[in-house]
Amino acid sequence: MKTFEELGVAPSIVRAISEMGYESPMPVQEEVIPYLLGNDNEVIALAQTGTGKTAAFGLPILQRTDVKNAQPQSIILCPTRELCLQIADDLNDYSKYIDGLKVLPVYGGSSIESQIKALRRGVHIVVATPGRLIDLINRKTVNLQNVKNVILDEADEMLNMGFSESIDAILAVVPEDRNMLLFSATMPAGIANITKKYMRSPKEIVIGKKNEGAKNVRHIYYMVNAKDKYLVLKRIADYNPNIYGIIFCRTRKETQEIADLLIKDGYNADSLHGDLSQQQRDYVMNKFRVRNLQLLVATDVAARGLDVDDLTHVINYGLPDDVESYTHRSGRTGRAGKTGTSIAIIHLKEKHKVRDIEKIINKTFEQGTVPSGKQICQKQLFNFVDQIEKVKVNEEEIADIMPSIYRKLDWLDKEDVIKRLISLEFNRMIDYYQDAGEIEIPQERGRFDKKDRGYNPRENNAKRGAGKALEKGFTRLFINVGKTDRIRPTELIGLLNDNVPGRMVEIGRIDLMQNFSFFEVKKEDKDRVLKALNKKNAFGRKIAVEVAQPSQPERDSKKNFDKKRDKKERQK
Repeated sequence: MKTFEELGVAPSIVRAISEMGYESPMPVQEEVIPYLLGNDNEVIALAQTGTGKTAAFGLPILQRTDVKNAQPQSIILCPTRELCLQIADDLNDYSKYIDGLKVLPVYGGSSIESQIKALRRGVHIVVATPGRLIDLINRKTVNLQNVKNVILDEADEMLNMGFSESIDAILAVVPEDRNMLLFSATMPAGIANITKKYMRSPKEIVIGKKNEGAKNVRHIYYMVNAKDKYLVLKRIADYNPNIYGIIFCRTRKETQEIADLLIKDGYNADSLHGDLSQQQRDYVMNKFRVRNLQLLVATDVAARGLDVDDLTHVINYGLPDDVESYTHRSGRTGRAGKTGTSIAIIHLKEKHKVRDIEKIINKTFEQGTVPSGKQICQKQLFNFVDQIEKVKVNEEEIADIMPSIYRKLDWLDKEDVIKRLISLEFNRMIDYYQDAGEIEIPQERGRFDKKDRGYNPRENNAKRGAGKALEKGFTRLFINVGKTDRIRPTELIGLLNDNVPGRMVEIGRIDLMQNFSFFEVKKEDKDRVLKALNKKNAFGRKIAVEVAQPSQPERDSKKNFDKKRDKKERQK
């Protein structure tokens, strides 16, 4: 294994990173650094989060910066404010012994005037979110004519967040002969389009395999009934007493509800989502970074840029719709050579997603067994005993009070003291799990026979929408929005969560058609959903929902719906 000196890194930078604890280059650094130290070299680097990408591009651009020219020479684009600040902090640490070199983070949510003043004083490297940099360009307050390097960090995330047009606008105003460096965890089609459009002959450096999951992460799924998901989440947390992790939810509403339930049940948890102010988000993230929180319940967007190396678990409270999101979630644990666990709590209808993810990340999921109450109590007790064994005893501080304590407990023998100590700590948990019972695990059904129930693979997609609900206890509903409205399942779930009052709606299968869609809800939630959604304005139109007609394909259901609507209009 080579040293940083052998890769060509300057002594002043080596001194700084040595003080930070960098001993030898990580694989992505060993591949990328010497190549970027050359002239006119463009790179596409595919590597998981936590593999040292910031130093891989940061050390070479710092070394090649002309400190005497106080104009932006490198632009680093990243998806979130948090990642922007993190990269800027890292670059400042790396350049500790380079006199006069200035790095400026620019991002939304803070004073643009102070950022403009800093630009006027002179900076060498700008780390920016695309939206704020576009704002500065439009105000003509940033000079990009001396830019030699444009770095896209977490490029796949920027595309997922809709920054494609902003990236195009930024690249249109930088010199054509600039180098472009693209760093990403996954390789979706949008990344390939950028490379063809803006890069000359980039070298592709892949650490692992494209879209592969992090090597040090164990992937587990728990198959449960939807109504038991929160109970299973609690059992997972209780069975891992030293857990330090992120619980990912699909919507802001679900995120807050799960966090509130955990806090109410005595867990050291908090929420992170887009409805919080920037000040609230910073407060929560700082608490989590310093481990004042054990569990952070977050949406994907809110957690982007949260860089914590020691996470033991990532828990998917339901799987995301795309594999790239799962890769980013799971990549937040098992970082910097450590091991981690990515858990998915799913119901039967999400089983196919597990198989799809396995194929792309080249990892196999283990099916987990929900721990019993007895197993959880044993695990907690042994952890408590382990803490007692390892506790540091300050003899001098307690010496004066120990004789009084000995006299007070003199009538108890050693076994009695231990029993009382354990009972004092764990009576509540033992009582809870004694009464909790075991969680029912749903049984997977076998595949349909081709003749069974008139099943035809080619007709299935057309017929299942309006037929009987595929899950016992569910009702299938028709809604007048579909793919034409550019909605995804997450938006449909968000529509329900944001508008249906009371407890969370349990959602089954969702089928998006071209101009309309079908979705399943529990029978007891049907009336709440119909009342809450009908005549709501969303996706650019007035929403209409009705119970899907039984045993008819969607076109008939649509026709019936249109007839009813026309009849109502005439009656008015």
